[in-house]
Amino acid sequence: MLKNSDHAYGWVSIIIHWLMALIIFGMFALGVWMVELNYYDAWYHDAPNIHKSLGILLLLMLVFRFVWRLLNARPALMGEAWEKVVALAVHRLHYVLLLILLVSGYFIPTAEGVGIDVFGWFSMPALLSFDKAEADLVGVIHRWTAWTVMALAAAHAGAALKHHFLDKDRTLLRMLGINQK
Repeated sequence: MLKNSDHAYGWVSIIIHWLMALIIFGMFALGVWMVELNYYDAWYHDAPNIHKSLGILLLLMLVFRFVWRLLNARPALMGEAWEKVVALAVHRLHYVLLLILLVSGYFIPTAEGVGIDVFGWFSMPALLSFDKAEADLVGVIHRWTAWTVMALAAAHAGAALKHHFLDKDRTLLRMLGINQK
């Protein structure tokens, strides 16, 4: 089934969840690595271009995911009442933090009014320009938001594993497309 139901995630939600997770972790690793590169490193120009291009694609995926989420049922959350409140808060915080991360990531290279070429497929134009102090602030916001997203993702994964191994419920199985009753 492509769409979500009241008890299971559809394949579109499952694929977009895991694809975004893979790209987010990859982009984090690439971002941490590339800031240490110097001008004479072979990857000095290519790594940021890959990072920026993936960031734009991830932003488009986030918008798609949010619209898909609004148009689909959400399977019932599992666990105690407090766990459901925390789960809902974490999911919403993920959306907010990812939006901040991706928008700030867009503003860093476009601060001087130059757009972002996305793998030669299309160009995302610059919408605003910033002075150096503002651009530096955007960079700080981007860096700290990235670390916060990683910490929240670790907590999210830990909660999924807790549901699977300790609670023995179907929370993780549903996001793996295994809808056992």
